[in-house]
Amino acid sequence: MQYIERFVMTKFSERLKELRKGKHLTQQELADKFGISRVGYSYWETGTREPNFKTLVSLAKYLSVSTDYLLGVTNIKGDKNIVFNFFEKG
Repeated sequence: MQYIERFVMTKFSERLKELRKGKHLTQQELADKFGISRVGYSYWETGTREPNFKTLVSLAKYLSVSTDYLLGVTNIKGDKNIVFNFFEKG
């Protein structure tokens, strides 16, 4: 389970940074948009911390991607491919 969590956080951090840069935004600009400090936002990009569920969904909408893409579940960026429960029980 720890491997999956690390994989998801690494993918999330990489994709968040990639999408932010693709929109030519600074960390400060995105932090301001979500009402957090730049340092708090940078924790997301480094994988030190993670946003809450509501913020994750808002980030995906703002960046025009699905939560699946942002989390590394799929390589399809489209916002119509949202799956909230991809971890299998077992």
